[in-house]
Amino acid sequence: MNRMSRTLSAAVGLVLAAGLAALPTTAVAAPAPAVQGYTATTAYAGSAAEDANNQAFYEAVMKSALAKQAATPYLKAVVVTYDASSAPTFRNQISQSAQIWNGSVTNVQLRSGTNADFRYYEGNDSRGSYASTNGHGQGYIFLDYAQNRQYNSTRVTAHETGHVLGLPDHYSGPCSELMSGGGPGTSCTNPYPNSTERSRVNSLWLRG
Repeated sequence: MNRMSRTLSAAVGLVLAAGLAALPTTAVAAPAPAVQGYTATTAYAGSAAEDANNQAFYEAVMKSALAKQAATPYLKAVVVTYDASSAPTFRNQISQSAQIWNGSVTNVQLRSGTNADFRYYEGNDSRGSYASTNGHGQGYIFLDYAQNRQYNSTRVTAHETGHVLGLPDHYSGPCSELMSGGGPGTSCTNPYPNSTERSRVNSLWLRG
């Protein structure tokens, strides 16, 4: 989803984001992504390809979740299930991200479990963190080690998860806007969606 300045100075490289004091040095091979995400470049402008990829990811996850939800039509909220077993380093950040979104919206809820609608992976990738779909109804979020040292890791995770819920990037937004990603710079640590983002997600996941 997104662009973050990838040039890590020696000083910045020594500063670890809260909660990531000891990231592994051995990287897990990243799945082949369709499009990059909360990435690092000097410009914070998305592309049509990225927007299309994020939209496809959201649609694939919604289709999967709604198919399973058909068995429980009495539930008011759509339950989206994720699998974080392939991103153990970011277990806490993923859990916090789910709690943040679950406390922010009512029409969709995130749950950890099997038979997942999407998955989290971790590793090293020069493109940074991103959300992606394989084009066959399955999607995943990739969390990059270096980027999660440079930027607030919970914000990165919550931002990428926002794509799963249907939100696009908006790099020119303020720090108070979660989907502004790395646009506001490394000092921005806000992991919460603002009222406009919350309203948008509730609207997208409104049933009936």
